[in-house]
Amino acid sequence: MRTEDQIKRKYNDLAMRKQALELSAIEDSSSPEVLQARIESLEQQMTLLEWVLNAPLGRYHA
Repeated sequence: MRTEDQIKRKYNDLAMRKQALELSAIEDSSSPEVLQARIESLEQQMTLLEWVLNAPLGRYHA
């Protein structure tokens, strides 16, 4: 099990990677589809980590 600090560090790492990809997408428009796919993948990973950090309360099924 990961600690909250480890998850936050991973989230920040992914955010920095996303920012770098966005900057390279602006500077280099040779393969925007590939860069956009990578950015979307990072966003999905970040969303999962946000979900872990903000653990839902209660039950999913009644």
